[in-house]
Amino acid sequence: MNAAGPCRRQSRAWVDNAVRLIEADARRSADTHLVRYPLPSTWSGDVDVALYLKDETTHITGSLKHRLARSLFLYALCNGWIGEGTTVIEASSGSTAVSEAYFAAMLGLPFIAVMPASTSASKIALIESQGGRCYFVQQSAQVYAEAQRLAEQTGGHYLDQFTNAERATDWRGNNNIAESIFEQLGEETHPVPEWIVVGAGTGGTSATIGRYLRYRRHPTRLCVVDPENSAFFPSYEQGDPDVSTGASSRIEGIGRPRVEPSFLPGVVDRMVRVPDNASVAAAHHVSRVLGRRVGPSTGTNIWGAFGLLAEMVEQGCSGSVVTLLADSGDRYADTYFCDEWLSSHGIEPSESAGSLAEFERTGRWL
Repeated sequence: MNAAGPCRRQSRAWVDNAVRLIEADARRSADTHLVRYPLPSTWSGDVDVALYLKDETTHITGSLKHRLARSLFLYALCNGWIGEGTTVIEASSGSTAVSEAYFAAMLGLPFIAVMPASTSASKIALIESQGGRCYFVQQSAQVYAEAQRLAEQTGGHYLDQFTNAERATDWRGNNNIAESIFEQLGEETHPVPEWIVVGAGTGGTSATIGRYLRYRRHPTRLCVVDPENSAFFPSYEQGDPDVSTGASSRIEGIGRPRVEPSFLPGVVDRMVRVPDNASVAAAHHVSRVLGRRVGPSTGTNIWGAFGLLAEMVEQGCSGSVVTLLADSGDRYADTYFCDEWLSSHGIEPSESAGSLAEFERTGRWL
């Protein structure tokens, strides 16, 4: 017998147990809620429209990125890239790193998040609270190469969310977010939505939903909303995958200065660019309506969803729209919900408040 045989069996046993631990964690967790947004009942006419929010804040790590982190770990484990003692590395300063640190700690693995030195103390604290370690670079564009370098130096594995997000998730089913949405809508008046609205950070969520819609032959269309400074919208508009903006998105969790490999424009039916003022105004608006704070990318989603609902009302088209409540606004108390911070970053939500008020009052979009 080859001397490596027993070692390989031991390694396989560790991976088998790691997959079991992740699957057991998923089984202990209930599915996230699908919340019906309270649209006004005063709109005139015979149009019946509904808006639903897939509430991803109820994941144990508090955001949509919990799904991505679980998928990335399973993908790496089943490809043989992560084993016992492997140092796991990611280029992220946000929710993805928080969720990945959680799964690394579950498996007893060291986790390093590579991020710009300008990352806020509150973000660093969230990652460290899950057992992760933060590694800083001076320029945001350096995070990719530095994460790869650290993986090579430590003999570890770079999860690379921006490349692997679209391929790590089983878009055919296995309780992905698209399958969950359609199951939860099953008894609603409009169980097959006219639109699903999402933002793009890695592009993995839009890829999963767009593929699932085609695989299940649903007529639902996919709209991707994109903030200022992001390359996804101009790339989609121009048909050029090499667009680069040279600037970072100001909306946490979505928008990228370059087109990431996981973004698949061919599964997107429509893209909408949302001003940053509008994203924050919508986040504040929805927070008041729901009685709890929502994150800025949820504001971007809501702005796009309201615009589509207004089109449906104008066209006399009844139906439903679904979007995501991506993370809690409590993470942003000192940023997007702080007037001083907004002013210092040139964001003025009041400029977009009129459109939101008009929509709530009449169903029309300014």
